[in-house]
Parts: sequence; C-alpha cells; structure tokens
Amino acid sequence: MHMNIKPLGNRVVLKQTKVEEKTSSGIILTGNAQEKPQYLEVVAVGPGINDANGNKIPVEVSVGQKVICQKYSGSTVKMDDEEYTIINAEDILAIIE
Repeated sequence: MHMNIKPLGNRVVLKQTKVEEKTSSGIILTGNAQEKPQYLEVVAVGPGINDANGNKIPVEVSVGQKVICQKYSGSTVKMDDEEYTIINAEDILAIIE
C-alpha cells in the first residue's frame, strides 16, 4: 500500500539524498562513519500559513528542489521503506542551484 505525506502549514517533507559511500581517496565508509547528509530533496510542501492580518505567507521552496537544512532539525518518519524528514520551512537554510 502506497501512502503520501501531505504536510500542513509551513512544513516541508524532505527525502535524504544518497550518501557517497566512498571517499575521494577510495576509502569505503561504514554506516556509522557516514555523517547524516544535510542535503535533502523537497518531496512535498505545505500550503503556507496566514500572518496576523490574514495574508497568506507561502512556503519558499517547491517540490524537486535540493536544499540544505539545519542539522538534526525536524522529525524523521519511515514509509514504504523510504525515510523522510518533516521540518518547518524556516529550518531550511538554502536552496542548492
């Protein structure tokens, strides 16, 4: 059964990008030697939030973009053998172009 994650408010669902398992010098890294990557791909975006005046504040990223986020931010969930991170949009530091 395939399920979709639909974020609420200004939340964003991110998917880990693949970690390079070998260093440039050819050393193979074991699972615990690899640092959790901060480079993630946006897979779903919430509708945004309203400010105090009722004006819509949209989320500044879109599906498919690669981003850098604060380390250890958000909540990690596993669905359909994939791991996703759900974070607040303000925890995204930059878009990778």
